[in-house]
Amino acid sequence: MSKEDAELGVASATPPLEGDEKAIQDRPQPGDGNIPHDFRELDFWTRNGLNLRSFTKRDWGTGDIELDRSMKTRHLHMIAIGGSIGAGFFVGSGSALTRGGPGSILICFSIAGVMIFNVVHALGELAVMYPVSGGFYTYSVRFIDPSWGFAMGWNYVFQWLIVLPLELTVCSFTVEYWRRDVSPAVWITFFWVVIIVVNIFGTLGYAEEEFMSSVFKLAAIVIFMIVAIVLICGGGPAGGKYDEYWGSRLWHTPGAFQNGFRGFCSVFVTAAFSYAGSELVGLAAAESANPARALPGAIKQVFWRITLFYLIGLSLVGLLVSSRDPRLLNARNPYAEGTSPFVLAALDAGLYGYDSFMNVVICISVVSIGVSCVYGGSRTLSALAKQGYAPQIFTYVDKSGRPLASVVFLLIWGALAYVVLAAHGSVVFDWLLALSGLAALFTWGSICLAHVRFRNAWNSQGRSMDRIPFKAAGGIYGSYVGLLLCGVILAAQVYVAIDPGPTPEGETPPTPGDRAENFFLNVLALPVVLFFWLCGYLWKRTGWLRLDQIDLDTGLREHNWDEINEYRAVVASWPKWRRALHYVF
Repeated sequence: MSKEDAELGVASATPPLEGDEKAIQDRPQPGDGNIPHDFRELDFWTRNGLNLRSFTKRDWGTGDIELDRSMKTRHLHMIAIGGSIGAGFFVGSGSALTRGGPGSILICFSIAGVMIFNVVHALGELAVMYPVSGGFYTYSVRFIDPSWGFAMGWNYVFQWLIVLPLELTVCSFTVEYWRRDVSPAVWITFFWVVIIVVNIFGTLGYAEEEFMSSVFKLAAIVIFMIVAIVLICGGGPAGGKYDEYWGSRLWHTPGAFQNGFRGFCSVFVTAAFSYAGSELVGLAAAESANPARALPGAIKQVFWRITLFYLIGLSLVGLLVSSRDPRLLNARNPYAEGTSPFVLAALDAGLYGYDSFMNVVICISVVSIGVSCVYGGSRTLSALAKQGYAPQIFTYVDKSGRPLASVVFLLIWGALAYVVLAAHGSVVFDWLLALSGLAALFTWGSICLAHVRFRNAWNSQGRSMDRIPFKAAGGIYGSYVGLLLCGVILAAQVYVAIDPGPTPEGETPPTPGDRAENFFLNVLALPVVLFFWLCGYLWKRTGWLRLDQIDLDTGLREHNWDEINEYRAVVASWPKWRRALHYVF
């Protein structure tokens, strides 16, 4: 097998030479006595990126990108359950409420939740088997088509390149809720520095930041849900809006649904993108010491994030805040104006100070997503470089385990946030976001398709399903469902772009040029992905892989099968109801 074929995970027509196999076997391995099992340096200051030596190149002689394996089980669990909860959940839910109503939110977030549940479970099965740097991008290369993998890798990197400056801008807008007399440039700089400082500490810096911010976000949502239930039951402060039984009156007037099928489709799209970042747990798996032990439990936490926080949390919001609330309908900048439905519910109840607390939660959530931008983008960029799809400088990993060149490249793009200070800065941002707006959908669809192809190749090559340590809850059919729902959401996006609906009363009807601009802002990412795929095909001249071309051995991590089989025996001894619960939860 050639070096390029081995990196792509494509089987060669001839077996490898005996000398090549021996050379690979003779390479040092982590935990063999010469290399720490987690690749971490012994010196405290070096392994945490706090001295000049930490910036020098790491080379243990393994011939691979030697990222840390320092992620702990608690880190993966929190990344899975709370890592992707951000401004889209706290603030974007307001626009979804006005466009489709609380009924559409409940249905659309449930359907999108089914999709992301199957996507993350498919990713978990693949990541336990092949916890490689670059995660899901490399699965597209290995199991689908190297050209499509090239497109997915660069599309994903480009997504985070654009989202980072956007999150910095959102932070500056959110702070304006308290201080409008300070230039947004000051807050952009402040939060940019915060993200840089977190990334100095490498993998553990990201892991600990996500752990703490996720605990804080989840605690805030639980507190809100308790408060919301009290308010709905009429337990609000005397003289406030909720000082008598409130119940479900907003589902009757103005109603559970708004703007018909078009409104439903627009909420469908918002719901899907609110789950963006859920796939990051698959990237983090490559930097854990034992993915087979830590990842399955983390993947199962996604069910609780979907049901407990998204569905129940947003349903309570829909009971408290009207979909025709003029503060939501007329908000030009919901971050600066504090028109998150979570904030409005507290203001209407007369819970003074709670609105500021929720804005602090939003700020922390946005910074968390910003840190995730750098983490996800840098790891994917390093994987692209390793496979020859990006400049080799991005394979550089320093002694503290940071893919240094990739991290610096991602961080530099934060400067793009200052564009918002220009007169037409928001227009520039709109078009930049349009270039990567559908990246998450293509990523999720590719994960499901890669899982289907992996299972088909596994069966066609006569391998036992018992040799898969962790199996997706929905199996191959769950991946088909996830892939189908990705297509449905893409169709909904195109429909909303073609038919944005009637002009609200009092506003100027859009010109044909405005309608054309709106269409391309919604679907521009589609031709961008196809362009990347075409570039990858013309460069590497590789196409759709046949099942017999798929290499199932390269990068396959060894597992402790005695321990796995012992655990399976314990699970098999449980009653059926407990096994069923364990399978999903």
